[in-house]
Amino acid sequence: MSAHTDGGVGRRLAYYRSVMRPKMTQQQLADSACVALGTIRKIERGERGVTDVTLEALAAALGVDPSRLRVDRGPVHARVREALPALSAVIAAYDVPDDGPVRTLGELRAAVAEVVRWRLAAQYTRIVRDLPDLLAELARAYHVAAAHERREPAALLVTAYRAADAVAFKFGAHDLSARLVELMRWAAPDADDPLLATTVAYVRTEIFFAAHAHASGLRTLEDAIDSAPVPSTVPAIAARGALHMRAAVIAGRARDATGSAIHLAEARALADQVPESVYLGTAFGPDTVRIHEVSVAVSLGNDHVDRALTAAQGWKPPAELPAERRSGFYIELARAQLWAGLADHAFDSLKAARRIAPQHTREHPWVREDAATLRRLKRADSEALTGFAEWCAAN
Repeated sequence: MSAHTDGGVGRRLAYYRSVMRPKMTQQQLADSACVALGTIRKIERGERGVTDVTLEALAAALGVDPSRLRVDRGPVHARVREALPALSAVIAAYDVPDDGPVRTLGELRAAVAEVVRWRLAAQYTRIVRDLPDLLAELARAYHVAAAHERREPAALLVTAYRAADAVAFKFGAHDLSARLVELMRWAAPDADDPLLATTVAYVRTEIFFAAHAHASGLRTLEDAIDSAPVPSTVPAIAARGALHMRAAVIAGRARDATGSAIHLAEARALADQVPESVYLGTAFGPDTVRIHEVSVAVSLGNDHVDRALTAAQGWKPPAELPAERRSGFYIELARAQLWAGLADHAFDSLKAARRIAPQHTREHPWVREDAATLRRLKRADSEALTGFAEWCAAN
């Protein structure tokens, strides 16, 4: 892992931070990039070099390619795609991992927790850089453990597979995503955790989204809801609520307005019983359900655009929510605004999504579609819109 000591990196970092609108503070950049504030300060003063991982995280938080900060860096999306074969190779050997070291469970637990943090922050370059080796190590830990000691290694494998799936699915590698979901289902029984099983069911829905098999996906989720633990504890309430939330969206994609309304109402009632937080890797609570009110309305189609705009009116996701969740809100709001003829507002929403989670935003197919539509309408500032469309590869 190389470290860039060119003082120009710090100057360019300060420049791009200052030209953002609104201007991004050092603290905001540190929070968005998951980098210590002191590190940001030292880089900008030229007192510290920058590793590849840190450089890419900072560039992602600023919504620019690393090449803008360091001229010898390639585009982030290309680096992620180039790393996907390594993920494919390591999961191909899930049952016969290469020999190698195995850290303690405590160390593995910390490593997986960091990967989860990157997933929620939409830091996909960090995930693909470190996850292949971690997955191989977790597989070794699982296979060397005695049968009665496999619960935690299995749970860690499920969580790590989910992080890998997030990258594969977001970058359109749907076959790889489906394989990772199947590995989650393979490892989950040994974890012996009914709540973790609900998480696997939640993630499995991606397969149905990718295949446009929405009715089948809805049936699968409803089966998972029926099998979920009784919602008598906060984690169990959140797990069931997340399933209802997901079911509401896929029912919307199936154009089942009644089903989506029922599931959204269930999710809302459960969210009112728990604080907003991340439960077993999934954000859930009143704010997350409100985001899904917009998502459901957009999923149902442009006849429901007023519902989406009403749900979003005068509200924005709190900064404490995961970046991926917040950027998704603005991406879906942009589509509703575009349907309503509010092209300038739609462009503002797309820019907000990019500021929050640029890697997630750039790879979202709706972003490319809507940026291309906006470009044809020529309703927003042409130079800024052209730059945005080129950034997300809109046709």
